[in-house]
Amino acid sequence: MWRQPYFIFGFFILSFFLAGSFVYEWVWGDVPAQTHYLMEDGRAVEAAPISPNWQHPLGTDQYGYDLLGKLMLGAKYTILAALAVAAVRMAIAVPIGYLFGTYFDKQRKWMSSFADSMHYIPLTLFAAYVLTPLLWMPENGFSSTLSERISVQVIIMALLTVPIVSVLVANEAALLRDKEYILAAKTLGAGRFRIIRKHLYPQMREKIAVLYGQQVMETFIILAHLGLLDLFLGGTKVSYDPMFGDPPMSISYEWAGLFGSSFRYLQSAPWLPLAPVMCIGLAIFSVSLMMEGYLRSKNPKIKKIRRQTQEDPVVEWNREQLREKMVRLKNENQPK
Repeated sequence: MWRQPYFIFGFFILSFFLAGSFVYEWVWGDVPAQTHYLMEDGRAVEAAPISPNWQHPLGTDQYGYDLLGKLMLGAKYTILAALAVAAVRMAIAVPIGYLFGTYFDKQRKWMSSFADSMHYIPLTLFAAYVLTPLLWMPENGFSSTLSERISVQVIIMALLTVPIVSVLVANEAALLRDKEYILAAKTLGAGRFRIIRKHLYPQMREKIAVLYGQQVMETFIILAHLGLLDLFLGGTKVSYDPMFGDPPMSISYEWAGLFGSSFRYLQSAPWLPLAPVMCIGLAIFSVSLMMEGYLRSKNPKIKKIRRQTQEDPVVEWNREQLREKMVRLKNENQPK
């Protein structure tokens, strides 16, 4: 896997954001640089939000904070939260899927019907309904810490799609359960737990890894949707000032929060919402590259098989014989 360029490149992108986030906070602190006015020759030429320039490569937000610094500070929260949500979801759904696929076959059918009905429920709206009491800051402020809110949000988002993932694993386990080698293992006296551990898991390991990558990408998308609804990772900072209240803001500078809080500036300052969207898209692209590299490491390449086939002397001899026969038939069919 570590020899695949796809996996290495995708892993490098995620590692760059994660390592850069911790290094930025360690060197420059947890508050990005702030510039209210862009000065040239002793006079102000532009006020916040400042467009991208050499001093601020991605520009500043409406309050003058450097957008690149905010993205780097929020990278660790966004990426680690997505990885944690998918990991918790798979840790719960995979054992449940194995149990329903081997022990509770009758219950698997009605569970599959229940999971199919959940596909018609918008997951974003369901998550917003559940997470609003947790993430929306009350008038007296939050009574919990940032890490506590993120942990609870990760668990809730992981539990939302556990039935769907469990059904996918259970259906795949039920298909493999009817294979001849598993029937032979049952005939020889193998128990169900041994079949899961020795037969089902090794056969489904690659599919589980791919399913984990898909859940990570889905989590990125759900976080972006929640950002548009002003529900940010770790909590939404709300101003209750009736006269000069600020719009909802992200506390952790995570990417979905930066996107949701700046979406209203899409026409006047397009770099504000586009920069976090590009980071989210780049993170999804890196996970997709890692999945492709993992699959290529587990399956032989088609080009390699073709190259070996072309270099096979028997195949070359048959190909030469066929070529000579076609030439001979063409010459015989030509009019004299």
